[in-house]
Amino acid sequence: MNIDKVQLEESWKNRLISEFKKDYMENLKSFLKQEYQNKKTIFPRGVEFFSALNSTPLDQVKVVIIGQDPYHGPNQAHGLCFSVKPGVKIPPSLVNIYQELKNDIGFKPPTHGYLQEWAEQGVLLLNATLSVEEGRAGSHQNKGWEQFTDKVIHVLSETQKNLVFMLWGSYAQKKGSAIDTTKHLVLKAPHPSPLSAYRGFLGCKHFSKTNVYLKKVGKTPIHWQISENQKFKGAVGDALVES
Repeated sequence: MNIDKVQLEESWKNRLISEFKKDYMENLKSFLKQEYQNKKTIFPRGVEFFSALNSTPLDQVKVVIIGQDPYHGPNQAHGLCFSVKPGVKIPPSLVNIYQELKNDIGFKPPTHGYLQEWAEQGVLLLNATLSVEEGRAGSHQNKGWEQFTDKVIHVLSETQKNLVFMLWGSYAQKKGSAIDTTKHLVLKAPHPSPLSAYRGFLGCKHFSKTNVYLKKVGKTPIHWQISENQKFKGAVGDALVES
């Protein structure tokens, strides 16, 4: 695969270029190409697969939140985990995230679920799988994306220091099991899904704990409050495959 044809922020491209030359990535590209040829609807758009990395350059990452799959409903996913485009109904897990923010730091929940402001402050909103078929949760798991995002997490753990990793739920905790806890703060809690949020996500205080840690290590804390009026910043550039 020619990495030059993929829109990827330069600091990430320098660290990940070797992944695009590996067999698993060629297999992933072939799978996606076949899905498009079969007229499958894939979320997010191809140019948005790497939006999390493009929104938060490697040397600007302060916090990492790990999700699993993109949302599989129309107009929801745009490449940042837990985030949806302005004007789209806020998903249940994000409702609970907002509730925890409110209880933890006095956050005022906006009427939208667009988290781009977090990404631009250094919060990497990374899903483990970067694409999904419409209406079929998990449909693009075990096709290669997980190996790629494992590499992203490895690069973060090895090359950066004093990051905060928020691992919500058993899936994220397993995926983040190799993070170097001597260099980084790892916060764990149940997933914010309505099925599990009341088992300990609500009340975890991860957002205030994150800012206490960032201040302690000399970094600017995250301003978690999200502006009410948000305009969608669409991705530009070429996709991994043509959609």
